[in-house]
Amino acid sequence: MNLFKRYYFGLLLCLFTSVAEAGAINSLKTFIQDTRTVRAVFLQTVLDRNAQVVQRGSGTMQFERPGKFRWVYEKPYEQLIVGDGARIWFYDRDLNQVTVRKLDLAIGSSPAALLAGSSDIETSFDLTDIGLQGDTEWLEARPKTKEGTFEWVRLGFTPQGVLKAMELQDNFGQTTVLTFSGLERNPKLASELFKFSLPEGADVISD
Repeated sequence: MNLFKRYYFGLLLCLFTSVAEAGAINSLKTFIQDTRTVRAVFLQTVLDRNAQVVQRGSGTMQFERPGKFRWVYEKPYEQLIVGDGARIWFYDRDLNQVTVRKLDLAIGSSPAALLAGSSDIETSFDLTDIGLQGDTEWLEARPKTKEGTFEWVRLGFTPQGVLKAMELQDNFGQTTVLTFSGLERNPKLASELFKFSLPEGADVISD
């Protein structure tokens, strides 16, 4: 299942860049330290290795640190991803199929770990500042282990430290771009959001 399947010359410029770069990683660490729950709308664009659009989608995401999250894809296909703190449930409504994985195996060096995981990010990822591009501060996170399905994740923040975008490149050169809007930090979220109820008659595939 595709879940989430994906991106300076004079002294003055160098100084400006170093300030901007410091902002990106600091924004991530502050975001993780000060944010326990999040709710947002997302738009997703999937690009092939030639930067051609192969799919567009949209939906909503919610998470509660650590390890609980709910991603609902409304377009182009209805899909649901739920992390309940112990397992991750992937549900494809069209196929009526559920895939279940242990949370520690699926999230350890995955993009979800950057958002819903523990605060000790640098245990699993090498972080590099990319700098300011337009009005967005970017950093890149590369997993320290090579067992995952992606090569890097890039996170973009506004200068005020609000999460704005996320880019992922998988091992096949495909890039997934997620842009967030209406992001709420620390909203009250019902516990039922992070509990998965098995649909009647669904096929189940588990580790």
